[in-house]
Amino acid sequence: MQEQDFNENPDRPSKTRIKEAMHELRDLGAELVELSAGQLKRIALPEDILEAVRACQKITAHGARRRQIQFLGKLMRGVDDAPIRAGLALLRGESAAETARLHRLERFRARFMEDEHFLRDIAAQWPQADLQHLRQLRRNALKEQGSDKPPKNFRAIFQALQELDKEANQEGTPDDHS
Repeated sequence: MQEQDFNENPDRPSKTRIKEAMHELRDLGAELVELSAGQLKRIALPEDILEAVRACQKITAHGARRRQIQFLGKLMRGVDDAPIRAGLALLRGESAAETARLHRLERFRARFMEDEHFLRDIAAQWPQADLQHLRQLRRNALKEQGSDKPPKNFRAIFQALQELDKEANQEGTPDDHS
């Protein structure tokens, strides 16, 4: 008789589909556990899920961590997972864009270190740049490289370029992806 009842309700999901959905939520929870505290703040998580994620991040024993991730998946069954998935997708996209931006700035720094005339390109890219300060940083970085000192000024060039790029993006200035 139970078989007949089951066949009468075609809208009911199969056991396999229910299990797949639970595994997806568990995997989503595992992905949350891998995020940094700053990234977690950017996703609107219910308090109980956030606490479970933080607890899982502290666990180092493999079996206990697996059980905590299972528990996290169980908690996630009771919430709408669409905003969490959207937040994770946004983080992934931002991470890719941020990585590309940092690589672009590293290329700018490398070109500037090779040739001081690249300063014109930097000035064209960021008109507000303090060119004299950048020249000084470059001279000091070259001296550091020659005397095997820590690359303090080399890093300072990158930080200066990063700050210029950040200011330009805040002002809405389109940046050149050279």
